[in-house]
Amino acid sequence: MTIAITIPLYNQLHYTKLCIESIGKYAPRDVQLIFVDNASTDGTGDFLSGLDNTCSSIISNRENLGCAGAWNQGISAASKAEWIIILNNDVIVSPGWIAGLQQAAERWSLDIVSPGIREGAYNYDIESYAREYVTQMHATIRRGAAHGICFMVHRRVFDAIGGFDENFRIGQFEDKDFFLRASRAGFRLGTVGCSFLHHFGSVTQDALRKTKVVKPYVIENRAYYNKKWRLSWWQRALSRNRTKLTNRLHSLGERLLHRHTLMEKWINGRLRYY
Repeated sequence: MTIAITIPLYNQLHYTKLCIESIGKYAPRDVQLIFVDNASTDGTGDFLSGLDNTCSSIISNRENLGCAGAWNQGISAASKAEWIIILNNDVIVSPGWIAGLQQAAERWSLDIVSPGIREGAYNYDIESYAREYVTQMHATIRRGAAHGICFMVHRRVFDAIGGFDENFRIGQFEDKDFFLRASRAGFRLGTVGCSFLHHFGSVTQDALRKTKVVKPYVIENRAYYNKKWRLSWWQRALSRNRTKLTNRLHSLGERLLHRHTLMEKWINGRLRYY
């Protein structure tokens, strides 16, 4: 089983270094790494060029093509990979995270699979936490759900439905759109507890929102998504409420059985469960 990891980058070099360091520790040596630098200005390009890894590929863009554009570039560069992992740069992976995704894909016949995550402050030892987490959550799955922080996709999905819609600017909704297209095409999605990673939490998106250079792309992307799928206000409201209820029921059941949930966040000095 050949695997490639593609990571889009736009500044935030500190987080990129932490991410790459953890991949170096906890990913198989033969995994292909594809970095797509979306015109970073903080030294990211120089850092990438200094990496000593024969399994790494670097794509440098003169302008920010957004998540969708960068992901599509990574997919094209991973032409020989059977599975492609789309990964944010503001994450820290844990021991066995790729093996866990592979095992889940085989066990539940998944075409797209995401790991369990903990978001927020990195105030714990990930090795011991991940070990206990996976032990408790290894048989847990939320079917039909994946998230854009990290998701592993089989090549057959891209062959059938194509890549990501680049009409979604910068970031937001391109993952949701892709998951919906895949689901409607009959592919199986799942978020699973036999793989775990830490997510700091949308550091690139938050940084972009604070600038005056980028237009309100989130609003534009939401409007484009709703228009593309012809979603009325009532349909959107019904979908939001259904998703909230479903996630709440999943969370309650997972917490009761395993003392963890597939989505955990450190907020205001305590761990919350979603």
